[in-house]
Amino acid sequence: MSRGNTRQRIQDVALELFAERGYEKTSLREIAEQLGVTKAALYYHFKTKEDLVTSLFEDLVLGPCDEVIAWARIHHPTTLEAKLQILRRYSACISNATPLVRFMHENQATLRDLSIGEQMKERIFTLLGFLKDQDAALTDQVRCTSALFTMHSTLFTLDSSGAGPEDKRRAALEVAEELVTAAHHGEGA
Repeated sequence: MSRGNTRQRIQDVALELFAERGYEKTSLREIAEQLGVTKAALYYHFKTKEDLVTSLFEDLVLGPCDEVIAWARIHHPTTLEAKLQILRRYSACISNATPLVRFMHENQATLRDLSIGEQMKERIFTLLGFLKDQDAALTDQVRCTSALFTMHSTLFTLDSSGAGPEDKRRAALEVAEELVTAAHHGEGA
């Protein structure tokens, strides 16, 4: 995910270190050292680790996720095809942020303490609200919930499968679509 400018380089290195060592065990000093810059140069772009993590979420996930939510609000997804379109759009959204999705799963406790974690949680619940019907059978609601989390976890839990990122994304999307299709048809009833 190597991107061009200094801010993006800082984000890339930070995300790499967070994934390797964990959020709590990574300092801004270590990020600066890895980049070969002074802490002052790093502070010019990000005052705290939370600012850095927030910027990662805003740049890689929240904006694209907001576009999916805006599309869903316009199209009022009551049909199966509209719900599947939400899954497809969300799959594309998170496929561009695989390291950040991994970070989310591996640092859940930390994210609960950061405001950005709550913002991401709100978006996931908003998407889930579009996918599942509140009066659906509990098993169908579980199917819809599982669809979203399948797309998240598959991006990194199948590392040993030998499959490439795009193959994993497509397989996860296929399973998510099957789950939402089954829920839409009330197969849990």
